[in-house]
This record gives sequence, structure tokens and C-alpha cells, in this order.
Amino acid sequence: MKKAGGAEKKKVRRSQAVASNTDSPSRKQAAKKDVFQLFAEKVRDHKDLVSRWAVLQETRVEYFRGKDFVSFVRNHLELKDILELDRSLEPEDVANILLKKNLLVRCDRVVKTVRPGKKKLSTFPAHLEIYHDQVFSENDAFFAWTFVKRRPLWQTLLSFCWPVLTLAICLFPVYPHQVKLLILYSCAGLLLLILCLLLLRAMVFGAFWILLGKRVWLFPNILAEEATLKELFQFWPQKDEGERPKWTARLFYTIVAVVAILILRHHAPDEAARARYQRRVSNIIDDVLEWSPSLALSGMMEKQTVMNITEPHDNVTDSKGSDEKVFSPADVDDESTPKEEVEEVTENVEDSDHQKNF
Repeated sequence: MKKAGGAEKKKVRRSQAVASNTDSPSRKQAAKKDVFQLFAEKVRDHKDLVSRWAVLQETRVEYFRGKDFVSFVRNHLELKDILELDRSLEPEDVANILLKKNLLVRCDRVVKTVRPGKKKLSTFPAHLEIYHDQVFSENDAFFAWTFVKRRPLWQTLLSFCWPVLTLAICLFPVYPHQVKLLILYSCAGLLLLILCLLLLRAMVFGAFWILLGKRVWLFPNILAEEATLKELFQFWPQKDEGERPKWTARLFYTIVAVVAILILRHHAPDEAARARYQRRVSNIIDDVLEWSPSLALSGMMEKQTVMNITEPHDNVTDSKGSDEKVFSPADVDDESTPKEEVEEVTENVEDSDHQKNF
């Protein structure tokens, strides 16, 4: 009996081990991320899908139109490879699965009437509400993402740097003089580099367009808003596929460029005006760079001292003494004071003394 019981226990253990081995692939599949989740994240991060932001029940969401999603999936069939076995599904079926998995939610516009002064409803409304039937449709249907967009690590680190940068900008007046000069010349050099680069691009484009009739842009993506960092610093432009400009247009813009250069040369400032402007700008920069809290406090103290000296006294007999303090010979002999003002002030003092004696 004991042997039979032991054999039964061994059979139970073996069956449990086999069951655990059969359950392991399902657990691995459950642990593995859903392919539709990956597909949704890839589609949301793609720049070709037209999307906007709106308010959905007091929550700010990103949404798109149904017809834009269908055209996007059909134009980017390589993204359907993420779905593996379900790559043969139609865009409508994929959207319905995303709705069932709560990765999308169908919405409807809150304002369904045309506002006064407009002929049709807005293409992308600013306020949405949840639609009662959660089924995909292309006809005036909107779909909002329900998951939080994944944020890269560098954006998280950059969010902590913004307060530090703001504080550093606010504390610029109390920096040492050498640090102020370093920041000033660095910013001025960077700004000059950007302006020179844009001017060089325009000159190269104008020369090639007028002389050869070709469109050549150095750094063609330097002003593109959606370009990546690699595309931003692409030096050599792509091949020009546009039509060749007419010779009449090239001749017209050549004349315009020559006239503009002559006008600028005629109205260019002379050396004296340039020196005055440079002196004015340098004085402003020096005032900014040489400011310090100690100078500000000393200036406040001097101002307070001058106010105490020039304050009128209640005693009438001391008015003459106060006038003598204010209008001392040193002040009269100051070169910065005009002679007419000095004579006028002395005459007023003499008249007041004469009235007192009278």
C-alpha cells in the first residue's frame, strides 16, 4: 500500500511539472508587450499622422480623424509589420481592435451647429465628448489616445535643468565681471554665427539661381521645424527637381538686387555716425556689466545724503546757511553747470537776501 501511495504522489508531481511547463509559454506571452500597444505607440510618435489637442471631459487629449488614420496606415504599410500575425488586417479592423483594447476612444464634437459668421464646422474642434458607439468610422469621427505618451530620458533630465537655467539667468547681474564678459561674447558670437550662416545661404542661393538657374540651399533643413538633429546639420542639399526658372525672372531679380545694393551703399552711415552709435552701445553694455549690489547701495546712500542736505529747515534764519551749503563755490565752478544757470541762481540768492534785509 505504501508503494502504491508513493507511486501516486510521483504521478501527481510529474503532472504538476508538465502543467507548469505548458503554462510557461503563455506566461511569457503575457509578460511580453502587446503588439497592438507597440503599434499604437509607433503610430502616435509618427509625424505624418495629423493630430491635434483638445479638451475631453476636463482632460487634455491628443486626437486624430478617422479618415486621416486610414490614409496614414495605407501609406505606411511597414508599420503593420509590428502586428506580426495580424499584419494583413485592414485599417478599420486594426482601429476596432485598438478600441477594444482601450488604446483609443471614439469622440464627437461638443458644438454640432455652425457658429455665426462661418460656413461649416471646424475641422479640428477644441472640445470633445465621448461617443456612445465605440466603433471605428471615417465619416466625421474623432479618436483620442488613452495612454500616456512615453517620454524619452533626455526630456526628463532637461525638465530638471530648466529651473536651474531660469535661476542662473535671474542672477546674471551679480556674476563676476569676467563671467559676464564670457556670457556676453558667447551669446553675441552665437547670434553672429546664425546671422552669417543665413546670409551666406541667401547669397549662395541667389548667385546660383541668377547665374545657373538652379536652386541650391546650403544646410537645407536648418529652418525646418520637424527636422531631426541629423537632418538639421545636413550640409549638402538634395537634387533640385523643380522647373528651371525663366530668364526674364532671373534678369528682373538681378536688377532688383543691384538696385538694393546701391541704395544700401548710398544710405550707409559714415564713420562719425558709426563711432557715435558704437559709443552709445558700449556705454549701455558697460552699465549692465558693471552693475553690482554694492554700487546700488552706495548710490542709494548718496541719494539719501543729498536729500538730507537739501531738506528745508523750519528756522527762517537758517535758510541763508542752507543756501550757502547748496550753492557752494565748488558747485558754481563746476564745468558741467552752464554759466547762464549759475548766474540765474546767484541772482535769485541775492534777491532773497535783499528782501530779508529790507
